[in-house]
Amino acid sequence: MTSIGNDTLTPTSLRLPAAAALLTLLAVTPALAQRDDQGLQMNCAGDYFKLCAGADPDSPEVERCFARNRAKLSAQCRAAITAYDRKTGSKGDEQ
Repeated sequence: MTSIGNDTLTPTSLRLPAAAALLTLLAVTPALAQRDDQGLQMNCAGDYFKLCAGADPDSPEVERCFARNRAKLSAQCRAAITAYDRKTGSKGDEQ
């Protein structure tokens, strides 16, 4: 249990905000909701927020944004895209 000022944080009090944050990440990760791939969702969420947050997550614009910013993507996201491409037979330049 942690106290901040007059407020006390307990594991139970953190569950709802943590669940909301996770759902937000899963919902807005670029073109990943469409692909329903946990590797992409978990490894590329930060890249989406950093590089492509202005694009609707369910739009083709997100894929174009990721393609434009491929060199700026985190190593984890690039690895997840590569793994996804291998698994599905997709081409990396489509991302």
